[in-house]
Amino acid sequence: MNIQLNNLAKKWFEEEMYAAKGDFIRFYVRYGGSSPLHDGFSLGVSKEEPIEAAVTAKHGGVTYFVEDKDLWYFDGHHLVVEFDEQLDEPTYKYIRD
Repeated sequence: MNIQLNNLAKKWFEEEMYAAKGDFIRFYVRYGGSSPLHDGFSLGVSKEEPIEAAVTAKHGGVTYFVEDKDLWYFDGHHLVVEFDEQLDEPTYKYIRD
């Protein structure tokens, strides 16, 4: 599994979550909502330091990560984070490995 972000998504995290060089952004499993992978669960995001990061990606000095305990959610998929200019928010795609 890997994490990919496009430049517009990276910019959104910098502006909306004040992500700067040395910071960490976590993608985690939330109970509730829905996703193409699991009904009843969705992807959440928070600014926090890792405890047991299983997957990391560095962009502009910011480390984006998924904890080991959340790997099950991705079910063999890569996470691709893009930005929807119409909705003015990130979008998440899951690409099969």
